[in-house]
Amino acid sequence: MEITERRDEEIREGRESGNMDSIKSQYVTDSFADERHSRELKAGLHPLRYKFAIWYTRRTPGVRSQTSYEDNIKKIVEFSTVEGFWACYCHLARSSLLPSPTDLHFFKDGIRPLWEDGANCNGGKWIIRFSKVVSARFWEDLLLALVGDQLDDADNICGAVLSVRFNEDIISVWNRNASDHQAVMGLRDSIKRHLKLPHAYVMEYKPHDASLRDNSSYRNTWLRG
Repeated sequence: MEITERRDEEIREGRESGNMDSIKSQYVTDSFADERHSRELKAGLHPLRYKFAIWYTRRTPGVRSQTSYEDNIKKIVEFSTVEGFWACYCHLARSSLLPSPTDLHFFKDGIRPLWEDGANCNGGKWIIRFSKVVSARFWEDLLLALVGDQLDDADNICGAVLSVRFNEDIISVWNRNASDHQAVMGLRDSIKRHLKLPHAYVMEYKPHDASLRDNSSYRNTWLRG
């Protein structure tokens, strides 16, 4: 009853403010999510807290225009259950088999792996560089932490990227708010803890607006920890 009353009250306020489109969109989205969750439970599946999508980018060396980058991003698959994750993950090529330069993007559904996306534009990313010998293990551990909702302040996390390069692989975790220093450092600590990251590894942070200014994902980082 309380939820229904609150919903009715917000709809009335929406009519008065002329903001009905956003009110309807919110509850339509919630309704679809509830229906999906119910269907998955009835089917004996195990719903995740968030629905995810996997994207793939095969970069063209030497070409850096934003238009070409957006054109090259392809959504491979999306899933919302434990079973769906494993079905997708088991069919993905391991990082050691991917050509350089390639990016795999693992993001909450509805968030595009672009600096300019509404969920990302005020955020940034933690960056970790790995040798190719160990990157696949750390990438898998990170995906399991994301799918299992194990990282702290999960609502602040947008997704993660595996960047396969010629001499190294780079893993980054994107968050929503680069100006919240406490949340940024809390995410760093949570990543270190769940990946059991050795002390020898250095984590670097870079806001997306800085990436937009210098047109670079991993150069000129702002923070090391």
